[in-house]
Amino acid sequence: MDGKRTWVATFSTVLLIFLSQETSALEVPLDPKVLEGLPQPPTITLQSPKDYIFDPRENIVIHCEAKGKPHPGFSWTRNGTHFDVESDSKVLMKPGSGTLVIDISEGKAEAYEGTYQCIVHNEHGTALSNKVVIRQSRSPLWTKERNEVIQVQTGDFLVLHCRPPAGLPPPDIVWMDSNFQRLPLDSRVSQALNGDLYFSNVLPEDSRPDYICYARFPHTQTIQQKQPISVTVLNNSPRGEHRPSFMTPLGATSTKMALRGETLVLECIAEGLPTPNITWQKDGGELPSGRTKFHNFQKTLQIHDVTEADAGDYRCKATNSLGVAQHVIEVTVKAAPFWIGAPRNLILAPNETGILTCRVGGEPKPKISWFVNSVPIDNAPKDRSRKVDDDTVILSHVQSGSSAVYQCNASNEFGYVLANAFVSVLAEPPRVLTPPNRVYQVITNNPALLHCASFGSPIPTITWFKDMQTSIKNGDHYVIHENGTLEIHVAQPLNSGKYTCIATNNLGIRENHVYLEVKEPTRILTPPEYKVVQRGMSASFDCKVKHDPSLVPTMSWLKDNGELPDDERFVVGEDRLTIRDVTDGDQGTYTCITNTTLDQDSASAMLTVVEATPTPAIVYAKPDPPIGLELADQMERSVQLSWTPGDEHNSPTQKFLIQYEDLLHQPGVWLNLTEVEGSITKAQLNLSPYIYYSFRVFAVNQVGYSEPSQPSSQYRTNPAAPDENPRNVEGVGKTADNLVISWTPLTGFQSNGPGLVYKVQWRQKDVDEDWSSESIANVSHFVVSGIPTYVPYEIKVQALNDYGNGPEPEVVIGYSGEDLPLSGPDNVQVMVHNSTLAEVHWEPVSPSSVRGKLLGYKVYYQRERGLHEAEGEVTKEEHTLTFSGNRSDGRLPGLRPYSLYSLSIRALNSKGEGPTSQTKTFETLEGVPGPPSFLNVINPTLDSLTLKWGPPKENNGRLIGYTLTYQPVNSTSVLGPLQTKNFLANETTIILENLNSSMLYKFHLTAQTIKGSGPARVEEAITVMDTMPPLGPAFGTVNTSISEEGAAISWDYFGRHKNVYVEYMVENSKDDWKKELVNGSHWHMIKGLKPGTSYRVRVVARDPADPTVHSTDEVLVAVPAVLSRQVDIATQGWFIGLMCVIALLILVLLIVCFIKRNKGGKYPVKEKEDAHQDPEIQPMKEDDGTFGEYSDTEDHKPLKGSRTPSNGTVRRDESDDSLVDYGEGGDGQFNEDGSFIGQYSGKKEKDTHEGNESSEAPSPVNAMNSFV
Repeated sequence: MDGKRTWVATFSTVLLIFLSQETSALEVPLDPKVLEGLPQPPTITLQSPKDYIFDPRENIVIHCEAKGKPHPGFSWTRNGTHFDVESDSKVLMKPGSGTLVIDISEGKAEAYEGTYQCIVHNEHGTALSNKVVIRQSRSPLWTKERNEVIQVQTGDFLVLHCRPPAGLPPPDIVWMDSNFQRLPLDSRVSQALNGDLYFSNVLPEDSRPDYICYARFPHTQTIQQKQPISVTVLNNSPRGEHRPSFMTPLGATSTKMALRGETLVLECIAEGLPTPNITWQKDGGELPSGRTKFHNFQKTLQIHDVTEADAGDYRCKATNSLGVAQHVIEVTVKAAPFWIGAPRNLILAPNETGILTCRVGGEPKPKISWFVNSVPIDNAPKDRSRKVDDDTVILSHVQSGSSAVYQCNASNEFGYVLANAFVSVLAEPPRVLTPPNRVYQVITNNPALLHCASFGSPIPTITWFKDMQTSIKNGDHYVIHENGTLEIHVAQPLNSGKYTCIATNNLGIRENHVYLEVKEPTRILTPPEYKVVQRGMSASFDCKVKHDPSLVPTMSWLKDNGELPDDERFVVGEDRLTIRDVTDGDQGTYTCITNTTLDQDSASAMLTVVEATPTPAIVYAKPDPPIGLELADQMERSVQLSWTPGDEHNSPTQKFLIQYEDLLHQPGVWLNLTEVEGSITKAQLNLSPYIYYSFRVFAVNQVGYSEPSQPSSQYRTNPAAPDENPRNVEGVGKTADNLVISWTPLTGFQSNGPGLVYKVQWRQKDVDEDWSSESIANVSHFVVSGIPTYVPYEIKVQALNDYGNGPEPEVVIGYSGEDLPLSGPDNVQVMVHNSTLAEVHWEPVSPSSVRGKLLGYKVYYQRERGLHEAEGEVTKEEHTLTFSGNRSDGRLPGLRPYSLYSLSIRALNSKGEGPTSQTKTFETLEGVPGPPSFLNVINPTLDSLTLKWGPPKENNGRLIGYTLTYQPVNSTSVLGPLQTKNFLANETTIILENLNSSMLYKFHLTAQTIKGSGPARVEEAITVMDTMPPLGPAFGTVNTSISEEGAAISWDYFGRHKNVYVEYMVENSKDDWKKELVNGSHWHMIKGLKPGTSYRVRVVARDPADPTVHSTDEVLVAVPAVLSRQVDIATQGWFIGLMCVIALLILVLLIVCFIKRNKGGKYPVKEKEDAHQDPEIQPMKEDDGTFGEYSDTEDHKPLKGSRTPSNGTVRRDESDDSLVDYGEGGDGQFNEDGSFIGQYSGKKEKDTHEGNESSEAPSPVNAMNSFV
């Protein structure tokens, strides 16, 4: 019988292997362009987890997203029956998906608890989601209990039970005191996994009345507290030292079951004195490394991601100085169903055969059930092509229209897994999904993978060709994988080329081309070397690299496998690292890494820093010349020059200068070619053809240039056609009948070869004729003669040598020579704008008469005479103005008013001026006259002055009269009103009478035409004094007054002296007079006078032109000892400060009264409590995990059940139904079941009647943060 079973099993295995070979499953392509055109059964892309615990304050969202072609529809079951989504207004299904959103804000959330499953369907099949169990999170109340005071002897063990309510999900537990401080845990006092508090032995300091267990329910964001437990430690019969024994688990052995993939948690807590130490071991094996962690002071063992190998006996040992206790936990590992191989989607062609396999593991062994389109396969319509064999479904000779979605469900007592796999029957010609013309790059001797992803039904056959000729077969060098990828094990340069993959099935053929490029590897030819450098010196590491020319390498440096220090002393060159002014911290390993897009290479060297040996003062000098010049990578137009630097002589090299000598064209002449940084020791040089190069290198540091290096070996470049044509080509006529074509000739360096000539070509522009040409050598110009005057020509100059022509030259426009213009402008007109400006217009000359480039027009004009003057009275002066360009008008500024002018115009080109136009005359308008030619004041008397003047030199019109204004003045101000007199044009003298004697007068005289008055002639004069003394200042009465600021002095003054002073001195003093300058004022304040002192004061006038000093009489000013003044108390600082203190005290008093009045306010969460009809639960704020804030808008009564103990300690009332206050006591921060009702972080002031001066109780939120 057993043998028969073995034979059947073997036959089934052989059958499955045969079928799997017959029907290689066609993978569903990910290319959306392919998927768009294919019918596709539904596939679920997003679904909710199997266990969904929802927050009653938020909507329930059950996800179900799917794709398919056509787009699928969605329906739901709840608790195994159809769920009519549309009939429930609280349930919304998102458009285009099956996701449900259930609004539970106004209804009972419990009504929507249950098991939900999403059904997705289109015309090609039906898919099922997992069953989602929806449960509401709960935070049940703590069981009412009465805690007696626990008494325990010193040294004995103790267990404080928490027994939190079983919430959904379970709560987090923490023990704290009445001040919300977490109780310290250690190897003696620890918290068990169930929340109980274990004491391995108690000490007298463990006595306290406030051991409080807190439970935090994470979904509802509420915290509840157990009634405080009071512990008293007695010392009347202490327990001495004793051996360990286990408090949990009890007995010698226990059992523990864990599920595969979850976390195994084992716990052992022992009592004893001294406190025992806990250790763990696994009998017959080792604890799994990498997955094992210890917590709770070694009392908890955690093993993550449990496997079947973790089953066995785990032994925990408790040890102290008096003995050892052991406990064995027998661990068994079970497993919910898990996938070994989930069924995969199949795309089959008609008449093909496919297999769906559903391989699962689990302990106990899962039961496998098959469904088709959500219907148990036994209840589905019979299909002869379908055969079910336990975990396998065989589909033979499928036909079009038999597409479906199969479900495999595997379950045992610990759970289930569900997978959907569709079978789509398609007939599709092949498509190549790999992008065309893709280029693959690999490094020599590395494998190359050329992809040819394809799709088709039946599955296409892939064949490869190289360069469209050679058929590639599986062999030593090539492997063609099942997915069509061609692999070359060891790629060589000869493998580079074009590859073609061809996909074929019975419905068509497609091909695609890709390219392979095999690159040379990147290698470091000169690696960095070990260096020993004295402190303060420089260190350099070279790293020269060879790489494939088509790849661009990047080089980076590391120090001790980290980034280089961010220090300007580290200079990274192209292939060198230089460290300047080395310090001890620079010692280490330096690594050079060169990367390309395909590969990299690296090399390292050590830097050792040693103490600098005592040496004389550092001597700086020029660097030694570089040595070892080498030429590499020699190309037609470039070469790489490398060298080895010489000694830097304590001054780092800043740069290298590279020069070259052209031994063919300029032997002995060295020219600069390029410069490179001082950290670089090679350069790629661009060369020109037909040059015999020799190179040398200079090193440059702060001191100067080194001597040149020895020349490199000679490098000759081959001749070639010129790369460029002569520059600065232009055509300019020197005479009226020629054209001189000139250019800048090429140098020998630019000629590129022997036999350099220039091909000069020209032809008249815009004339249909062939180019004329001439080839010449060793010159830089060519003259074309016998051509028309000033005609445009197109010009080209091309360089040629024995090896070919230069590039096609650019066409330049030049002109033949110019000649003088033939005619002048016609129809000259003048428009006079005002007395000094005229505008002239003319008709431009014809272009043909210019006979050159018109530069502009020159206007000649001159003043013939004034209109009031006779002919011949003035000297004529000719003026010119040139107007550039092809103008027909211009303005003539700066003309003389009331004058007769003549003008003429000539055309102008670079050769000169043409004939003049017809002369035109014009007259300017009248203007204002100039100032009178002179103004003299003569014959001064006591009360009169005589004025005499002459007419203006420039009348600028018809003179109609004069205006005289005058008034008395002094040196700084006006002393009298302004007087005005008018005179006829023929009047030139006037006697002014009735003037003040000894007075200075200022006179302004202007001439007038009909256009107005011209500028004034100004003079000053003084009438004669009426007394004999010399003319001097006139002072009036001096007045004085005393104020807080000083002595105020005022006076009358009628003089014209420029310097007036107030002078003062102490009475009866022999000191000099103190003086203060007061020019232009009749009042002055003397400050800084001493109280109780008398001063002599006077006002003095001095004139630099008059040595006589003029002064007022002296006045005596007495400054009183104490100045009487009234003080405004409101402006005094002490009074303002006193008022501020009083106002602050009143404000503090008002705040204290306000706080007392508002103690015990009502909470804004009261409405929510009423709605839930459960006053014992206080939900937290959603955003920050705190509770609602107090409100004082209603009654201001204390909380129900609150207590205010006088000493701030915790008390229980007789019924044990109310929790007393903690810390501050005045605010009642807990309700009767122990849940918080104040903000975690909020602090409340104590009521004044408590009489407790203790500090505020800390917030519990910080204490809870350690486990939130």
